[in-house]
Amino acid sequence: MKPYTRAAQLPALMRERILLIDGAMGTMIQQHKLTEADFRGERLVGHPSDLKGNNDLLVLTRPDIIGQIHADYLAAGADLIETNTFGATRVAQDDYGLGSLAREMNVAAARLAREACDRFSSADKPRFVAGALGPTPRTASISPDVNDPGARNTSFDELREAYREQAEGLLEGGCDLFLVETIFDTLNAKAALFALDELMEATGERLPVIISGTVTDASGRVLSGQTVEAFWHSVRHARPLAVGLNCALGAALMRPYIEELAKVAGDTFISCYPNAGLPNPMSDTGFDETPEVTGAQLEGFARAGFLNMAGGCCGTTPAHIAEIGRRLANYRPRSLRDPLFSGLLQLA
Repeated sequence: MKPYTRAAQLPALMRERILLIDGAMGTMIQQHKLTEADFRGERLVGHPSDLKGNNDLLVLTRPDIIGQIHADYLAAGADLIETNTFGATRVAQDDYGLGSLAREMNVAAARLAREACDRFSSADKPRFVAGALGPTPRTASISPDVNDPGARNTSFDELREAYREQAEGLLEGGCDLFLVETIFDTLNAKAALFALDELMEATGERLPVIISGTVTDASGRVLSGQTVEAFWHSVRHARPLAVGLNCALGAALMRPYIEELAKVAGDTFISCYPNAGLPNPMSDTGFDETPEVTGAQLEGFARAGFLNMAGGCCGTTPAHIAEIGRRLANYRPRSLRDPLFSGLLQLA
């Protein structure tokens, strides 16, 4: 089945129930306590740079681990799983001297997620692959030098090209939709959205896009300075299937910003996948919230009518996703006003 054909089911499903997206990939990888040798595999034994911590590389060197993590989240009830490509752009991989492998990583990551989804999908519960496009170590609107506010270490065009390469790989590997996530520099996100539009114009396959920003602190702004409302108005031209927030904050601190987004983005579905509270080095996951605590917080969001899709970010596990799913199952999804994307997924 073509990706856009599978994805055509999503708007109806999101009107029927609150969909579940998976939880943290990095948290689950950390529990395997991998060594430098695991990250290198046989292929990169002689690579001159340290590779430990380059989680995206594991789709090539330890695909068994990534595939099992996908399966664990699907078994917990996730409707959508993210590809392990948070940093799989040429821009990010150049830091490890692996920029030339960026496209290959994305193809492999999407295929791993696709295989897992196909195993777990059923007629009454289809599963979807979200091709993840994360932030890069370089930002288009934030200076890397506090003494030179005008300095930049990248450009819009460099980012657009890197995201285009990533998206091509994700599409080739079989993703159903694109997820531009953990956005703290809106101009970077715009480069990703521009690249996605270019790709879909070129291929004729119009896949849905989900956009997820990151409010970094109690200021209620993304790192590049926008409020939640301003952020939404600067990306709504992309006509996303859903817009939401993830990372940086736990659900309790994220609530006012999700509530605001649910009000201003009335014509678009809302997603939310917070961290498991605050960092806690004494915890097994590195964060302080148990599945029961995170699940109860998100149940409050659902009760208030904020949600169409929910899951977890840093510190969450399959147990968190299972608990979130159990608690949200009894709530109706948030209703929309005159969706911007009406007819977006109509097949030719």
